[in-house]
Amino acid sequence: MEVKQANQQSAAEPFILFELAGTSYGVRSRAVQQMEMIEDNITPVPNAPAAVEGVIFSRGQVIPALNLRVRFGFEKVPHDLKTRLVVINTNNRAVGLIVDSAREFISIPASAIQPPNEAISGLKGKYLEGIATLGERIVLILKLDEIVNLAETILPASEST
Repeated sequence: MEVKQANQQSAAEPFILFELAGTSYGVRSRAVQQMEMIEDNITPVPNAPAAVEGVIFSRGQVIPALNLRVRFGFEKVPHDLKTRLVVINTNNRAVGLIVDSAREFISIPASAIQPPNEAISGLKGKYLEGIATLGERIVLILKLDEIVNLAETILPASEST
């Protein structure tokens, strides 16, 4: 299998990879605004759902901080020196995704990404755009529009009362 051909099927696209609960996830780098360390700079929001840790002031804007561990149903763990805030921009909206660690930038050929199996899509698979195989490594490619749409439906706490 040759991946250096210049056609659209094998064109590689850059991704930012991050770890969450021992699994590798990827987001298209064009959607990532910045990555930051998490300090004690998250302001809790009253009556927010568990996945919304609060808001953070970053580079002149207030950004909601969504804990992906909680959103995906994993155990919430304390932040440490590896914890990162990956600020994404999709649909003209900035949202911070709190992840266990993020420090990889990699190009993934389109031919290496397969759609998620239907058996997965019933559970948390609605967040998955695809599954990439890179040698022995599996990377779950996230569907950011879906994650942000879900966040938008739960962020305004005043509407849920």
